[in-house]
Amino acid sequence: MPVSEAWHQRLANARAVRQHARQWRTRRTRQPHLVNFADNDYLGLAKDPRVQAAQAEGARRFGAGASASHLVNGHHALHDDLEEALAAWTGRERAVLFSTGYMANLGVLQALADTHTAIFHDRLNHASLLDGSALSGARSRRYHHNDSDDLSRLLARSRCTHKLVVSDGVFSMDGDVADIEALVRVSQQHDAWLMIDDAHGLGVIGNNGSGCVGTRWGSDQVPILVGTLGKALGTAGAFVAGDAQLIDHLTQFARSYIYTTAQPPGVSAATLEALAIVQREPEHRLRLARHIDYFREEALRLNLPLGESRTPIQPLYLGGESRVLQWAEQLYQAGIDVGAIRPPTVPRDESRLRITLSARHSRRDIDRLLETLAACHLEAL
Repeated sequence: MPVSEAWHQRLANARAVRQHARQWRTRRTRQPHLVNFADNDYLGLAKDPRVQAAQAEGARRFGAGASASHLVNGHHALHDDLEEALAAWTGRERAVLFSTGYMANLGVLQALADTHTAIFHDRLNHASLLDGSALSGARSRRYHHNDSDDLSRLLARSRCTHKLVVSDGVFSMDGDVADIEALVRVSQQHDAWLMIDDAHGLGVIGNNGSGCVGTRWGSDQVPILVGTLGKALGTAGAFVAGDAQLIDHLTQFARSYIYTTAQPPGVSAATLEALAIVQREPEHRLRLARHIDYFREEALRLNLPLGESRTPIQPLYLGGESRVLQWAEQLYQAGIDVGAIRPPTVPRDESRLRITLSARHSRRDIDRLLETLAACHLEAL
């Protein structure tokens, strides 16, 4: 068999396996007429006119792109301003920008860990954290989800000098929140550093939207704090916050920071405006909180298979892939976009609809969603 034919056969086999398991992913072009319950724009800032205007003005003044990496000549004054604002928001000494949350997690773990490091992951951590561990070459163990006793047991067994505990803040597929207090306690008991990826908590949780960690837990308790800008803040990119020594180390050794073009200045300008809105206008968070309470109350009244989340991520556990795809299609035909999450993103037999609520939604939008879900549920009985 010719080499090119062998490669094409390999790709065809992989496709066939995934399609047979009903796990083949398809891209749908986003349709503005659909009511969107699938994205992570929790505060509705992606389409806020003030954020849009700030991005346009930033691009007009500084260009559409940064044109180079941060360490060549792509670092603009707007990047400095944003890093300082993010550090202040999270109560850290310094912060450094990354192009995406995935790149931030890869960069941190690759820069900090090596074959002499032991990394301890929550079993439901995001794929980028697991991939960062693999890239680092560190020894990696996974503890039971949100189980600090299991984590303590694994840490006690480790003979590595450098130990790193890693957890999501809000778990992206289940919507539950890590027990930060327990993670801090166990990490300190076993002389381990703690890294929290608060991608889905920032902007949503905390008195000023500073997330699961925020200013309550300092760098001495949570040395590594990762956050993304493309969710509640509505823009794009990510950051890592911590003390000066950590940030200096990342700028020197994190390959996903060093070897990529810096964030477009206009995006930094938009993020600065979004961050200011989050801090001065708590009404967006309060509106979102009311939506969460209302949706949960009504969904439980309808006996929908709802998870335990109190965050904007509200999973409906449907089990098999076929059922999830059927419900998602019915919702789509009714003008509602919801994520149909299947393996390998989630474990086998734990497929779900991942419903995400936003401050931009109206009560009418949520009622429409609930009515359609109730119809799906009745058909399934």
